Amino acid sequence: MNIKEDYYNLLIANNGCLSEIELGEKLGLNENETQRIISQLLSEYKIEHKTNKACDYSLFKPPKTK
Repeated sequence: MNIKEDYYNLLIANNGCLSEIELGEKLGLNENETQRIISQLLSEYKIEHKTNKACDYSLFKPPKTK
Protein backbone atom coordinates (compact mmCIF):
# COMPACT_ATOMS: atom_id res chain seq x y z
CA MET A 1 0.00 0.00 0.00
CA ASN A 2 1.12 3.53 -0.56
CA ILE A 3 0.82 6.38 1.91
CA LYS A 4 -2.13 7.98 0.07
CA GLU A 5 -4.20 4.81 0.39
CA ASP A 6 -3.16 4.49 4.04
CA TYR A 7 -4.28 8.07 4.68
CA TYR A 8 -7.59 7.50 2.87
CA ASN A 9 -8.30 4.34 4.89
CA LEU A 10 -7.41 6.16 8.11
CA LEU A 11 -9.76 8.99 7.12
CA ILE A 12 -12.57 6.47 6.65
CA ALA A 13 -11.92 4.86 10.03
CA ASN A 14 -11.50 8.24 11.75
CA ASN A 15 -15.12 9.33 11.16
CA GLY A 16 -14.28 12.96 11.97
CA CYS A 17 -12.73 12.40 15.41
CA LEU A 18 -9.31 13.85 14.52
CA SER A 19 -8.42 16.73 12.22
CA GLU A 20 -6.86 16.01 8.84
CA ILE A 21 -3.44 17.20 10.07
CA GLU A 22 -3.58 14.94 13.14
CA LEU A 23 -4.38 12.00 10.86
CA GLY A 24 -1.28 12.78 8.82
CA GLU A 25 0.81 12.96 11.97
CA LYS A 26 -0.38 9.46 12.93
CA LEU A 27 1.23 8.28 9.69
CA GLY A 28 4.40 10.30 10.31
CA LEU A 29 3.59 13.01 7.75
CA ASN A 30 4.23 16.71 8.18
CA GLU A 31 1.59 19.32 7.32
CA ASN A 32 2.87 19.89 3.76
CA GLU A 33 2.84 16.19 2.92
CA THR A 34 -0.65 15.85 4.38
CA GLN A 35 -1.94 18.78 2.30
CA ARG A 36 -0.40 17.24 -0.84
CA ILE A 37 -2.22 13.95 -0.21
CA ILE A 38 -5.47 15.78 0.52
CA SER A 39 -5.21 17.69 -2.77
CA GLN A 40 -4.62 14.42 -4.65
CA LEU A 41 -7.65 12.80 -3.01
CA LEU A 42 -9.75 15.88 -3.80
CA SER A 43 -8.72 15.77 -7.45
CA GLU A 44 -9.65 12.07 -7.61
CA TYR A 45 -13.09 12.84 -6.10
CA LYS A 46 -12.49 10.49 -3.21
CA ILE A 47 -13.03 13.19 -0.58
CA GLU A 48 -14.71 16.58 -0.46
CA HIS A 49 -14.21 19.72 1.61
CA LYS A 50 -17.07 19.34 4.05
CA THR A 51 -16.83 19.68 7.81
CA ASN A 52 -17.18 16.36 9.59
CA LYS A 53 -16.83 17.02 13.34
CA ALA A 54 -13.13 17.86 13.93
CA CYS A 55 -12.08 17.09 10.35
CA ASP A 56 -12.64 19.51 7.45
CA TYR A 57 -12.91 16.71 4.90
CA SER A 58 -15.29 13.81 4.43
CA LEU A 59 -15.78 11.02 1.93
CA PHE A 60 -17.18 12.11 -1.40
CA LYS A 61 -20.74 10.97 -1.93
CA PRO A 62 -22.01 11.61 -5.44
CA PRO A 63 -25.47 13.17 -5.67
CA LYS A 64 -28.31 10.74 -6.08
CA THR A 65 -30.10 10.86 -9.40
CA LYS A 66 -33.86 10.67 -9.53
